[in-house]
Amino acid sequence: MLIIAGLGLYDEKDLSLREIEEAKSSDKIFIELYTSKWYGNFKNLEKILGKKVEVLERKDLEENFQKILELAKNKKVILFVQGDALVQTTHSSLILEAKKQGTETKVIHNASIISAIAETGLHPQKFGPYITIPFLERTKGKLPESVYEVIKMNKARGLHTLCLLDVLAEENRYMEPKEGLKILLEIEEKRKEGIISEEEEAVIFSKAGSEKPLIVFGKIKDLMKKEVEIPAVIIIPGILHFTEKDFLLLYSEE
Repeated sequence: MLIIAGLGLYDEKDLSLREIEEAKSSDKIFIELYTSKWYGNFKNLEKILGKKVEVLERKDLEENFQKILELAKNKKVILFVQGDALVQTTHSSLILEAKKQGTETKVIHNASIISAIAETGLHPQKFGPYITIPFLERTKGKLPESVYEVIKMNKARGLHTLCLLDVLAEENRYMEPKEGLKILLEIEEKRKEGIISEEEEAVIFSKAGSEKPLIVFGKIKDLMKKEVEIPAVIIIPGILHFTEKDFLLLYSEE
């Protein structure tokens, strides 16, 4: 059996009782920590689960996943992934491949930034497709204009855009909001379509799921000067409902 379980947003305290129970009866426990910053204590995690936990790298799930599937054919294997279980398509693909090979599967859900954004006061049903702003190293210095296209499309429909920020786990590098905003403004400078500007208002949501999350609302030019802890996301608002406006004013920098 292959079980995909969500780690939640912040640390080992986000684990559910169902996940702990399943892990304790598993033959092998894997965890991936390359998609975001995790503030958990690894020793505490192993103590809670009562077993050793093996950390997987991106290539283990994207290129060498068959090793995990072979193990899951005859043993109970649980894979903990950051956030919710199936937000990342890599994990959905793993479930699909397991099913194709006749392996029993189970999914255990947990909190995700996709739903946690409601803490900003913005309505989840008013978000369009989300994007990830990549480090330019990934794009070989080329501006990622596809993210601009998604923001443009969402704005045309009056929808908000959640901008996730890139992670280079092998270098222990996490993109800061000011870096992401800078990239968006550089694309605007190239495209000149009036989709993003320094005078436009945006939202930064930092350390979701922690005891002290940070939500800041203000003009992009001001947000770029603000130092915030990671992990963080940027939200480019679409058309705001009056209740959303009231909420955001609570977090205004002005």
